[in-house]
Amino acid sequence: MEEDITVRFADERDAEALLAIYAPYVRDTAVSFEYEVPSAEEFSRRIGTTLGRYPFLVAERGGGPLGYAYAGPFKDRPAYDWAVETSVYVRQDLRRRGVGRMLYDSLERLLDAQGILNMEACIACPNGPDARLSADSIAYHEHMGFRLVGRFSQCGHKFGRWYDMAWMEKVIGEHVADQPAVHPIGEFRNLA
Repeated sequence: MEEDITVRFADERDAEALLAIYAPYVRDTAVSFEYEVPSAEEFSRRIGTTLGRYPFLVAERGGGPLGYAYAGPFKDRPAYDWAVETSVYVRQDLRRRGVGRMLYDSLERLLDAQGILNMEACIACPNGPDARLSADSIAYHEHMGFRLVGRFSQCGHKFGRWYDMAWMEKVIGEHVADQPAVHPIGEFRNLA
């Protein structure tokens, strides 16, 4: 399946197609803690805001999106510039077929080129059997080289249930005392 998939930078015109991938995660799962599916206009704004500083990538086949991944600020203060929070969403009928790996591999390569050092992932965790959330995201991130660095108890509430939140981390660069500044993402548009 991977041979005919391409990964490219998203743009704001992708909002409706990517929102179609994201909406079921909001409506039907606790993977996203949003309660309401955002509008296409809001999703377009999110894409544009992200692309001002970080990669927002789309995996597609034949012009149709299969999934997307992006990075955002870990925290807004300048001391955190070298760390990002990452997210990946794949069409639910295409999970476990390599799309997420392609997206995260491309995302990591771009973040490394920018000078980002730490990839952080905030992941909802079930507290026992749950039809709306599995531990698949934790397993996926472990497979991608992330390690568990913390877990918060019952800090998210959705569908009348409380969920834990895990933080996972992957260090992708060397930390030095005089750390060079992070490069703007615009310099790397041809690398996706």
